[in-house]
Amino acid sequence: MLMNPVISMLGRRLRLALIGGGPGSFIGAMHRQAARRDDRFEVVSAVLSSDPARSLSAGRALGLAEGRIYPDVTAMLAAESARADGAEVAAIMTPNDSHFPYAKAALEHGFDVICDKPMTNTVAEAQTLVRLVNDTGLVFCLTHNYTGYPMVRQARAMVEYGELGDLRLVQVEYVQGGKALERDPDPAAGPVPWRFDSNRSGASLVLGDIGSHAHNLLRYITGLEVMEVAAEVGAVVPNRLVHDFAGALLRLERGVRGMFWVTQAAAGVENCLRIRVSGTRGTLEWMQEHPQVLHFKPLGAPAETRTPRGPGTLPLAARASRIAAGHPEGFPDGFANLYSDAAEVIAARRSGGKADPLALYFPNARDGLLGARLIAAMLSSSEHNGAWTVC
Repeated sequence: MLMNPVISMLGRRLRLALIGGGPGSFIGAMHRQAARRDDRFEVVSAVLSSDPARSLSAGRALGLAEGRIYPDVTAMLAAESARADGAEVAAIMTPNDSHFPYAKAALEHGFDVICDKPMTNTVAEAQTLVRLVNDTGLVFCLTHNYTGYPMVRQARAMVEYGELGDLRLVQVEYVQGGKALERDPDPAAGPVPWRFDSNRSGASLVLGDIGSHAHNLLRYITGLEVMEVAAEVGAVVPNRLVHDFAGALLRLERGVRGMFWVTQAAAGVENCLRIRVSGTRGTLEWMQEHPQVLHFKPLGAPAETRTPRGPGTLPLAARASRIAAGHPEGFPDGFANLYSDAAEVIAARRSGGKADPLALYFPNARDGLLGARLIAAMLSSSEHNGAWTVC
């Protein structure tokens, strides 16, 4: 990524407005680093907290001009869209329930949008955003950041090139242990963190938080849609009110069968996102905790490993790698690849230029809609004792 296509097309960086991600936000820091990683964005304005005083303080700490640190999103979108030098892209990194209203408002004001997952908490909201994106022609990037990892893109390219043959089986799991012993806050004691409030986090915490990633990864690599699910969703920690477990059998397109398992209650596990895809000619395996290695097990031949920029690296994966083979990249770089790809596509739209076709491989509003449909189908299936349910 030596050339900066945004500056080549526009003669400058894209102007970015931040929504959320203020003090103490892990994901907010990831978004800001991603925006700066390849020098394609300039952060010019922000609403960094629902508390205007905290937003102002956080904006000053980022070095923003005081007149462009706003007390609320409505004020920022109105003011920035009216400025000749106003922000062009809005990046949303707020609690789940606000993704929809903020994204909708940003699109209606003419902003291209980069939004954290899940895109929305309901299918109806997701359908609204898809229609709005289609009607406006604006760019919408959904930050399922694992799709930015070089070896995830290598896996997708190998499937597209037919190296696995006809797909038959897929198994995806996302296992965490952070909520294995954590006690749920008592609502009677006062306001609870948003993740423990289903009105804010969505109908299923575990599915919105990490299940959405597992589903997106499965679709991204295989190129197939999940058609039906037979699921169980609930809590394994006693007296927990939010979901911490979900498992399902999957029926995909072309007769492919799959298994899906996500939990945040596996004691001792850190952040294990893993996928295995099998076809008639071999199997691919990838695990997020060892992201530099993609295992390929061809039928009737010795197992192989692929690494970023190592032998056999395909163009889609090479584009996502910034440094020489043998030098590790990681979590922030996956985010940065999505920001950089989106920036190139946005710059092409705004300049009338042409983006590299490989820049188009980031999750979009349609992916967000399909994620919302999967969550709704799994919840419905679970409520009906695991009955097969159409997505």
